[in-house]
Amino acid sequence: MPSNVIRPLPSGSEEALKHFQNLLKFETDCWDVHYAMHHNLQDFVLLDVRGIETAKKGYIKGAVFMPHATINEESLSAYPDDTVFIVYCAGPHCNATEKAAIRLARLGRPVKKMIGGVTGWLDEGFELSKDV
Repeated sequence: MPSNVIRPLPSGSEEALKHFQNLLKFETDCWDVHYAMHHNLQDFVLLDVRGIETAKKGYIKGAVFMPHATINEESLSAYPDDTVFIVYCAGPHCNATEKAAIRLARLGRPVKKMIGGVTGWLDEGFELSKDV
């Protein structure tokens, strides 16, 4: 009998390929975001979607602060409709990114989640800014 690790058995290679390729349509990682932001390759808007008190403790320099509950047509009016938004929150234990992504998608805006959030950012050795 197989262990719980491989039960149910892994899918076939073709199905796995489709699954993992599709994941990259919905998420990016801290390393890729950092690299783009520091090598003049930023073709997205990075949104910090946490609450203000949490964000004041440290945020990613260059991110736009927009708590998920404030995302609406008015708060996005300065951005062209095809702007790609990358959302982040505290980390794997936080679902503010999903709440933000749902709001953005409902408004017809392209969106991806930065997996790991602030926790992942710090794990990669990147710094947070505290200048408000």
